[in-house]
Amino acid sequence: MPELPEVHTTVTGLAKVLPKLTITDIWCDMWSTSTLAKNTIKDKAYFSYFKKYTLNQKVLSVTRRAKYILIHLENGFTMIIHMKMTGHLMVGTWKLENGKWKPKNTKGPLNDPYNRFIHVVFTLSNGNQLAFCDSRKFGTILVQKTSTIHTEKLSHLGPEPLERDFTENNFKERILLSKTRAIKTVLMDQTIIAGIGNIYSDEMLHLTHIKPTRTSKSLKKDEISLLYKSMKKVLSSGIDFGGDSMSDYRNIDGVRGKFQKKHNVYLRTGQKCKTKGCIGIIKKLKIGGRSAHFCPKCQR
Repeated sequence: MPELPEVHTTVTGLAKVLPKLTITDIWCDMWSTSTLAKNTIKDKAYFSYFKKYTLNQKVLSVTRRAKYILIHLENGFTMIIHMKMTGHLMVGTWKLENGKWKPKNTKGPLNDPYNRFIHVVFTLSNGNQLAFCDSRKFGTILVQKTSTIHTEKLSHLGPEPLERDFTENNFKERILLSKTRAIKTVLMDQTIIAGIGNIYSDEMLHLTHIKPTRTSKSLKKDEISLLYKSMKKVLSSGIDFGGDSMSDYRNIDGVRGKFQKKHNVYLRTGQKCKTKGCIGIIKKLKIGGRSAHFCPKCQR
């Protein structure tokens, strides 16, 4: 699932190209009758409502909150997009052939096989298109009044980990809100800290040499301090490398990120630990239904 660095990378790209453009048409084939699809564009009735507040509207700005992409429109409404497990947004030009969207340019990154699962297309006033690609169709897109998104739809989210005013003391207070759960689970809890998921929690815990099954209350003061610094370092590194494309994620140009080349533990089960002098072999276990990758020798 795209995490904070991937969403940040996408938003940074969109913020450069979308403002001042108008949405002139919207196409979708993500239809679902699941109750989870209600109040999203996957529901055909809601899609009509969605178009009412987004079609022929000018984009003012694009921002991020946790793993959500927020496209703010001139009419006081905001499109809220969550890429979920396999979604990503791209900007380019496509043509519809036999129900499938294909890039007009037959060469370049938009032709990457991972970029072929296009299920929503926004046509823009400059002739380009904004396409939502999602092989598993888990992503969600909806619209809400801009003035209410932070008090309603996004009200459950914890603080942003890379904000300057999110201090080490704030970090300690937040993780100790859940003292008895595994620290891996606590870091991924979006109500405690926003934006961290499987990849980056594994990497920051390895960097700090903390076993993912440790409880928050078991962490010593110096371990909390190191984990706070590792969180900032790992997330910033993820942004610097354009996100992680071990799986489906691509940026708005259809290009892979490079953070997957920097993994120390994530998806490295059975391989040697990269910590200098460590002879450990990376293991994987399930914690709260999610996989955790760690070194049993240097993470304690």
